[in-house]
Amino acid sequence: MMGQMIEFEADGATAPGYLATPDTATGPGVVVLHTWWGLTEPFRQVCDRLAEAGYIALAPDLYHGKTTASVEEAQALGSALDQHMDQWRGDIRGAMRYLREHGATIPADGRGAFGFVAFSLGGAYALDTSVELPDEIAAVVAFYATYPGLDYGRAKAAYLCHFAEDDPYESAEAAAEMEQELQAAGKRVTVYTYPGTKHWFFEANRPETYDAAAAALAWERTLAFLNAELRRS
Repeated sequence: MMGQMIEFEADGATAPGYLATPDTATGPGVVVLHTWWGLTEPFRQVCDRLAEAGYIALAPDLYHGKTTASVEEAQALGSALDQHMDQWRGDIRGAMRYLREHGATIPADGRGAFGFVAFSLGGAYALDTSVELPDEIAAVVAFYATYPGLDYGRAKAAYLCHFAEDDPYESAEAAAEMEQELQAAGKRVTVYTYPGTKHWFFEANRPETYDAAAAALAWERTLAFLNAELRRS
Protein backbone atom coordinates (compact mmCIF):
# COMPACT_ATOMS: atom_id res chain seq x y z
CA MET A 1 0.00 0.00 0.00
CA MET A 2 1.55 3.26 -1.14
CA GLY A 3 0.26 6.82 -1.10
CA GLN A 4 1.58 9.49 -3.45
CA MET A 5 0.80 12.87 -4.92
CA ILE A 6 -0.51 12.65 -8.47
CA GLU A 7 -2.05 14.88 -11.11
CA PHE A 8 -5.33 14.05 -12.82
CA GLU A 9 -7.40 15.60 -15.58
CA ALA A 10 -10.21 17.91 -14.49
CA ASP A 11 -12.29 19.88 -16.96
CA GLY A 12 -9.56 20.03 -19.58
CA ALA A 13 -6.85 21.07 -17.11
CA THR A 14 -4.87 19.16 -14.50
CA ALA A 15 -5.45 19.09 -10.76
CA PRO A 16 -3.25 17.71 -7.97
CA GLY A 17 -4.32 15.10 -5.46
CA TYR A 18 -3.13 12.42 -3.06
CA LEU A 19 -3.80 8.82 -4.09
CA ALA A 20 -3.55 5.76 -1.85
CA THR A 21 -4.05 2.30 -3.34
CA PRO A 22 -4.51 -1.01 -1.52
CA ASP A 23 -2.15 -3.92 -2.14
CA THR A 24 -4.83 -5.55 -4.29
CA ALA A 25 -4.72 -2.51 -6.63
CA THR A 26 -8.50 -2.65 -6.95
CA GLY A 27 -11.34 -1.86 -4.57
CA PRO A 28 -14.25 0.50 -4.06
CA GLY A 29 -13.38 4.12 -4.85
CA VAL A 30 -13.54 6.78 -2.15
CA VAL A 31 -13.01 10.51 -2.64
CA VAL A 32 -11.63 12.32 0.42
CA LEU A 33 -12.39 16.05 0.62
CA HIS A 34 -10.32 18.24 2.94
CA THR A 35 -11.37 21.10 5.20
CA TRP A 36 -10.54 24.75 4.59
CA TRP A 37 -6.93 24.15 5.76
CA GLY A 38 -6.18 22.53 2.40
CA LEU A 39 -4.76 19.08 1.72
CA THR A 40 -2.81 18.72 4.96
CA GLU A 41 -1.45 15.58 6.59
CA PRO A 42 -4.65 14.38 8.35
CA PHE A 43 -6.44 14.05 5.01
CA ARG A 44 -3.56 12.24 3.34
CA GLN A 45 -3.60 9.90 6.34
CA VAL A 46 -7.32 9.28 5.80
CA CYS A 47 -6.47 8.11 2.27
CA ASP A 48 -3.74 5.82 3.63
CA ARG A 49 -6.08 4.34 6.24
CA LEU A 50 -8.77 3.75 3.63
CA ALA A 51 -6.23 1.97 1.41
CA GLU A 52 -5.26 -0.23 4.36
CA ALA A 53 -8.95 -1.14 4.60
CA GLY A 54 -9.09 -2.10 0.91
CA TYR A 55 -10.30 1.10 -0.76
CA ILE A 56 -8.74 3.16 -3.53
CA ALA A 57 -8.77 6.67 -2.05
CA LEU A 58 -8.06 9.97 -3.77
CA ALA A 59 -8.05 13.37 -2.08
CA PRO A 60 -8.15 16.13 -4.69
CA ASP A 61 -6.21 19.21 -3.62
CA LEU A 62 -9.02 21.72 -4.05
CA TYR A 63 -6.65 24.65 -3.33
CA HIS A 64 -4.07 23.46 -5.88
CA GLY A 65 -1.10 23.61 -3.55
CA LYS A 66 -2.11 26.09 -0.86
CA THR A 67 -2.41 25.12 2.81
CA THR A 68 -2.68 27.11 6.01
CA ALA A 69 -2.92 26.66 9.77
CA SER A 70 -4.47 30.11 10.27
CA VAL A 71 -8.24 30.34 10.74
CA GLU A 72 -8.34 33.77 9.11
CA GLU A 73 -6.42 32.64 6.03
CA ALA A 74 -8.38 29.38 5.84
CA GLN A 75 -11.64 31.32 5.97
CA ALA A 76 -10.44 33.50 3.08
CA LEU A 77 -9.29 30.51 1.03
CA GLY A 78 -12.55 28.65 1.63
CA SER A 79 -14.70 31.66 0.81
CA ALA A 80 -12.75 32.23 -2.40
CA LEU A 81 -13.15 28.58 -3.44
CA ASP A 82 -16.89 28.70 -2.71
CA GLN A 83 -17.17 31.38 -5.41
CA HIS A 84 -15.62 29.03 -8.00
CA MET A 85 -18.19 26.25 -8.02
CA ASP A 86 -17.24 25.12 -11.51
CA GLN A 87 -13.66 24.57 -10.36
CA TRP A 88 -14.33 22.46 -7.29
CA ARG A 89 -17.11 20.53 -8.95
CA GLY A 90 -14.79 19.88 -11.87
CA ASP A 91 -11.97 18.72 -9.59
CA ILE A 92 -14.31 16.32 -7.78
CA ARG A 93 -15.67 14.92 -11.06
CA GLY A 94 -12.10 14.53 -12.31
CA ALA A 95 -11.12 12.65 -9.16
CA MET A 96 -14.00 10.21 -9.61
CA ARG A 97 -13.11 9.72 -13.28
CA TYR A 98 -9.51 8.98 -12.30
CA LEU A 99 -10.60 6.41 -9.74
CA ARG A 100 -12.91 4.75 -12.27
CA GLU A 101 -10.04 4.45 -14.74
CA HIS A 102 -7.56 3.15 -12.15
CA GLY A 103 -9.17 0.15 -10.53
CA ALA A 104 -12.17 1.45 -8.59
CA THR A 105 -14.80 -1.27 -8.50
CA ILE A 106 -18.56 -0.95 -8.77
CA PRO A 107 -20.87 -2.93 -6.46
CA ALA A 108 -22.62 -5.80 -8.16
CA ASP A 109 -26.01 -4.18 -7.67
CA GLY A 110 -24.74 -1.17 -9.63
CA ARG A 111 -26.28 1.47 -7.32
CA GLY A 112 -23.65 4.14 -7.21
CA ALA A 113 -19.95 3.58 -7.55
CA PHE A 114 -18.33 5.98 -5.12
CA GLY A 115 -18.10 6.92 -1.49
CA PHE A 116 -17.05 10.20 0.08
CA VAL A 117 -15.25 10.82 3.34
CA ALA A 118 -15.34 14.58 3.66
CA PHE A 119 -14.69 17.22 6.27
CA SER A 120 -16.27 20.63 6.96
CA LEU A 121 -15.85 22.64 3.72
CA GLY A 122 -15.28 19.38 1.83
CA GLY A 123 -18.28 17.83 3.55
CA ALA A 124 -20.56 20.49 2.10
CA TYR A 125 -19.09 19.80 -1.34
CA ALA A 126 -19.69 16.05 -0.90
CA LEU A 127 -23.32 16.69 0.03
CA ASP A 128 -23.66 18.87 -3.07
CA THR A 129 -22.10 16.18 -5.28
CA SER A 130 -24.47 13.52 -3.98
CA VAL A 131 -27.36 15.60 -5.33
CA GLU A 132 -25.65 16.74 -8.56
CA LEU A 133 -24.38 13.25 -9.55
CA PRO A 134 -26.89 10.96 -7.84
CA ASP A 135 -26.22 7.87 -9.96
CA GLU A 136 -22.53 7.87 -9.08
CA ILE A 137 -22.61 8.39 -5.29
CA ALA A 138 -23.54 5.50 -3.02
CA ALA A 139 -22.26 6.71 0.35
CA VAL A 140 -21.40 10.04 1.97
CA VAL A 141 -19.55 10.36 5.28
CA ALA A 142 -19.58 14.00 6.37
CA PHE A 143 -17.59 15.22 9.36
CA TYR A 144 -18.88 18.46 10.94
CA ALA A 145 -20.61 19.63 7.77
CA THR A 146 -24.15 20.67 6.91
CA TYR A 147 -25.87 21.76 3.73
CA PRO A 148 -29.58 22.20 4.42
CA GLY A 149 -31.69 23.29 1.49
CA LEU A 150 -30.32 20.94 -1.16
CA ASP A 151 -32.78 18.88 -3.21
CA TYR A 152 -32.00 15.64 -1.40
CA GLY A 153 -34.90 13.94 -3.17
CA ARG A 154 -32.60 13.63 -6.18
CA ALA A 155 -29.88 11.79 -4.25
CA LYS A 156 -29.48 8.02 -4.10
CA ALA A 157 -26.75 7.87 -1.46
CA ALA A 158 -26.82 6.76 2.15
CA TYR A 159 -25.46 9.31 4.63
CA LEU A 160 -23.38 9.13 7.80
CA CYS A 161 -22.91 12.45 9.61
CA HIS A 162 -20.45 13.06 12.46
CA PHE A 163 -21.00 16.25 14.47
CA ALA A 164 -19.19 17.94 17.34
CA GLU A 165 -21.29 18.84 20.37
CA ASP A 166 -19.73 22.28 20.81
CA ASP A 167 -19.29 23.64 17.30
CA PRO A 168 -19.30 27.38 16.55
CA TYR A 169 -19.18 26.70 12.80
CA GLU A 170 -22.04 24.21 12.47
CA SER A 171 -25.08 24.81 14.65
CA ALA A 172 -27.14 22.00 16.12
CA GLU A 173 -30.13 23.64 14.42
CA ALA A 174 -28.53 23.36 10.96
CA ALA A 175 -27.60 19.74 11.64
CA ALA A 176 -31.14 18.90 12.75
CA GLU A 177 -32.61 20.72 9.76
CA MET A 178 -30.47 18.76 7.31
CA GLU A 179 -31.24 15.45 9.03
CA GLN A 180 -34.96 16.21 8.80
CA GLU A 181 -34.63 17.09 5.10
CA LEU A 182 -32.79 13.83 4.38
CA GLN A 183 -35.38 11.81 6.28
CA ALA A 184 -38.26 13.62 4.56
CA ALA A 185 -36.64 12.77 1.22
CA GLY A 186 -36.62 9.10 2.21
CA LYS A 187 -32.84 8.82 2.51
CA ARG A 188 -31.01 6.52 4.88
CA VAL A 189 -29.19 8.82 7.26
CA THR A 190 -27.32 8.12 10.50
CA VAL A 191 -26.22 11.03 12.68
CA TYR A 192 -23.80 10.92 15.60
CA THR A 193 -22.91 13.82 17.88
CA TYR A 194 -19.77 13.33 19.96
CA PRO A 195 -20.09 14.68 23.53
CA GLY A 196 -17.58 17.29 24.61
CA THR A 197 -16.03 17.66 21.15
CA LYS A 198 -15.37 20.71 19.02
CA HIS A 199 -15.07 21.34 15.28
CA TRP A 200 -11.97 19.55 13.84
CA PHE A 201 -12.09 16.89 16.59
CA PHE A 202 -10.90 14.27 14.07
CA GLU A 203 -7.70 16.10 13.08
CA ALA A 204 -4.67 15.10 15.13
CA ASN A 205 -2.65 18.16 14.07
CA ARG A 206 -5.16 20.46 15.81
CA PRO A 207 -4.27 19.70 19.46
CA GLU A 208 -6.66 22.36 20.77
CA THR A 209 -9.66 20.43 19.35
CA TYR A 210 -8.45 16.86 18.64
CA ASP A 211 -10.29 14.18 20.60
CA ALA A 212 -8.58 10.81 20.17
CA ALA A 213 -11.42 8.72 21.58
CA ALA A 214 -14.10 10.42 19.49
CA ALA A 215 -11.88 10.25 16.39
CA ALA A 216 -11.32 6.51 16.88
CA LEU A 217 -15.04 5.83 17.33
CA ALA A 218 -15.97 7.97 14.33
CA TRP A 219 -13.43 6.11 12.19
CA GLU A 220 -14.74 2.73 13.31
CA ARG A 221 -18.27 3.82 12.38
CA THR A 222 -17.04 5.23 9.07
CA LEU A 223 -15.42 1.97 7.98
CA ALA A 224 -18.46 -0.08 9.01
CA PHE A 225 -20.70 2.24 6.98
CA LEU A 226 -18.47 2.18 3.90
CA ASN A 227 -18.16 -1.60 4.07
CA ALA A 228 -21.96 -1.92 4.19
CA GLU A 229 -22.60 0.54 1.35
CA LEU A 230 -19.71 -0.04 -1.06
CA ARG A 231 -19.12 -3.79 -0.76
CA ARG A 232 -22.64 -4.94 -1.63
CA SER A 233 -22.99 -8.12 -3.67
